[in-house]
Amino acid sequence: MKKIALHWQIMLGMVLGIAAGVLLTFTSWGKELTYHWIKPWGDIFIRMLKMIAIPLILASLVKGISDMKDILKFKTIGLRTLGWYILTTVTAIIIGLLLVNTVRPGGKITRETVIKLEENLKDNQSISAKIQTARAQKEKPALQFIVDMVPDNVFKAMTQNKLMLQVIFFAVLLGITMILIPPHKVRVVKEFFDGFNEIILKMVDLIMLTAPYAVFALMVNIIVSTGGDWGLMKGLLWYAGTVITGLILMIGFYMTLLSVFARKNPLWFLKQISPAQLLAFSTSSSAATLPVTMERVEEHVGVDKEVAGFVLPVGATVNMDGTSLYQAVAAVFILEIFWPDGLTFASQITIILTALLASVGAAAVPGAGMVMLVIVLDAVGFPAEKLPMALALIFAIDRPLDMLRTVVNVTGDATVSTLVAKSVGKLRKPKPKDWDDYLHEKI
Repeated sequence: MKKIALHWQIMLGMVLGIAAGVLLTFTSWGKELTYHWIKPWGDIFIRMLKMIAIPLILASLVKGISDMKDILKFKTIGLRTLGWYILTTVTAIIIGLLLVNTVRPGGKITRETVIKLEENLKDNQSISAKIQTARAQKEKPALQFIVDMVPDNVFKAMTQNKLMLQVIFFAVLLGITMILIPPHKVRVVKEFFDGFNEIILKMVDLIMLTAPYAVFALMVNIIVSTGGDWGLMKGLLWYAGTVITGLILMIGFYMTLLSVFARKNPLWFLKQISPAQLLAFSTSSSAATLPVTMERVEEHVGVDKEVAGFVLPVGATVNMDGTSLYQAVAAVFILEIFWPDGLTFASQITIILTALLASVGAAAVPGAGMVMLVIVLDAVGFPAEKLPMALALIFAIDRPLDMLRTVVNVTGDATVSTLVAKSVGKLRKPKPKDWDDYLHEKI
C-alpha cells in the first residue's frame, strides 16, 4: 500500500481537527475535554519543535559556515540574504498599503460593531500586556537591536528561544573562527558538529511522525477556544479579506521570484515546503516551525546546508513579510476608524519605515504582530488613550490572521534561501531522507 505523503496527512489532521472543534463547540463539555485531554498533545508537539530549534541552529550554522573554507563566501551569502529580505519586506508593506487604501475597509465597519468589540475586550489583560511590551521596546536606544544580538552569556542564550539572534551571532562567530584555524586543529570539533547536525535532523524526522495528530489537537483547541462566535466577526470581514488578499498576492510575488531567478516550478516548490506551511498555520510560530522548514528546504528543495543553515534561522527572526503586510493594513484600518486626521501620506511613509524596522528582531512567536502594531501606531502619533480600543477592534480575529501571516513568513524564508542558494551556485538536486533511514541496519 502506497504511503500517504506527509503534507496530506497533516492536511487531513487539520480538516478533522476543525470538524471536531466545531462539533465540540455545540456541547457543554467540549471546552473542558479539549483543555484536559486534547490541547496537551498539541502543546507537547510544539515543545518538542522548540526543544530542538536552538541545537539545530547551532549545529547547522557552525557546520555550514565551517564548510565554506572561504570567508568571502559567507560575506556574499550574508549580503544577498539581507538584500532579498529587505526587498520582500518593503514589497509586503507596499502591497498592504495599496490594498487598504483601495478597499478602505474602515469605512465598512459600523459604529455598533466597534462598540460591541470594545465592551467585550476593554478589560483584556493580554492587550494591556502587549502595549506595555511595545512601549518598553520603543524606549530602548535606536541601536539596541544590535546590542541585543550580542550575548553576554552564550549558555544563557541557548536556554531561551527568544534569544535566537544571540545564538546565531555566536554560531556565525564560531564558524568563521574555525575557518581561520588550520583544518587539522579543528577536525575533531568539525566532526562533532557534523555528527550532531545529523542527529538533530533525525530528531526532526521522528518528531514529524506525530505532526498529523498534533495538528489535529492544535486545530481543535483553536476552534473551541474561540467559542465559535463567528457572528462577532462579520463586521470585520472586509478588514480580514484585505489582509488575506495581500497575503495571497505576497505568495504570488514569491513564486514569481522563484520562476524568474531560481528557475523553479512554483507548484513543485509549494509542494516541497507544504508540511512547513501547514505547521506554520497550526502553530502561528516561525520559530517552532523552523526545524521543519530547514529539513524541507535542505532535503526536498535542494538548498545546501551552508546557505539554509544561515538564511533560515536569520529569516525566522528578522524576516516577517506577512506580519509587516498586516501592520500596514491594520494601521491604516485603525487610523481610518479612530483618527482620520492622522491618515496622511507622511504617516503612511512612516508606517513603511517603522514596520520595516520593527520586523527586525521581533519575536517569532504567536501574537508578536500585535506588539509590532503598537510600535507602528505610536510612530505615527496615534492618540494613546485610543490605543486599547484600537487593539480591541482587531483582537477578535487576530488569531486566524496570525496563522495565515505566519504561513507567508515561513514561505518567504524558504523562498529567499532558495534564491540565495541559486545565486551562489549552492542549489543542488534534492536528496530527501525518510525517518527510517538506517533503521534496517539496526534491526
